[in-house]
Amino acid sequence: TRDGGGHHGAVTRGQSGRVVTRADGGRYVCRATNRHGVAVRSVLVTVEYQPSIGERGCPERRLWLEGTPAELGCAATGNPPPLVTCAKLGDSRDIAAAAPNASDSQDPPRATANVTRAHAGTYECRASNAHGSAVRNVTVAVEYGPAGVTVRALPSVNVTRGSGFTVDCGAEALPAPTFTWALPAAPNARLAADNRSVTVTGATAANRGVYTCTASNRHGRRAGSVVVRVDESWLVVLVALGALGAVTALGLAVAGGYYLKTTACKKGEYNVRDAEGSSEAACLHRHRDNRGDIFGIQLTQP
Repeated sequence: TRDGGGHHGAVTRGQSGRVVTRADGGRYVCRATNRHGVAVRSVLVTVEYQPSIGERGCPERRLWLEGTPAELGCAATGNPPPLVTCAKLGDSRDIAAAAPNASDSQDPPRATANVTRAHAGTYECRASNAHGSAVRNVTVAVEYGPAGVTVRALPSVNVTRGSGFTVDCGAEALPAPTFTWALPAAPNARLAADNRSVTVTGATAANRGVYTCTASNRHGRRAGSVVVRVDESWLVVLVALGALGAVTALGLAVAGGYYLKTTACKKGEYNVRDAEGSSEAACLHRHRDNRGDIFGIQLTQP
């Protein structure tokens, strides 16, 4: 009989009973009787069986946090207590192993190196004992706070007044981060729908300064900055060029008038005597050379 229970079914010497199940384990009281008396003996029955791994003790999806100890424990049943090892597919190194010291391996696994993003992937957990093994795959996702925040001004941090530019923000994070900005107050700055960028049209002096983007998720936050300069020196150049152009134009006009008045004359050969008394005569020049006296005359426009 089963200890604490009723008749469990007689098994006489030399006979085989029904198929053994795990429920058959326990303490039994064996009683032998004949007309001369009774003999009693207590027997402890242990049922051994191969390992099994269930969803409850070994969920198929795990979530790890970067920087924490890498632990991947799976509870397995079996007798003798199974040894449980988990290794990333394609990598022979074990992440963790449960000690085989109980019929249900529930002990926490030993920790290995801290979690990195490279730990993400699919792992095979195997429970083994003398009677066989059981295998279960576990998918591990690794979450981490924002890292590698980059802030870029496009097309350049040096902006010409009146032109447009965009400041983009990017960050690696899981879950995906949200973005907030600290930037110069200006009415011509617009945030994108996802807050990942700022667009400025018709840049003015109000748009110059520090643009700071902060990426955040439930594991932390990190910021990055860029300095934008709005260059207005071209206005000074244009003003100077405009003033110089006006002065030049005025000078050319005066010089042109003077030229027309004094230089733009009809030139040619004239009879000096006839021209000398003419009202068109502007000037009469005389000089000597080896040929004698030379007279030159220049007439104005009629």
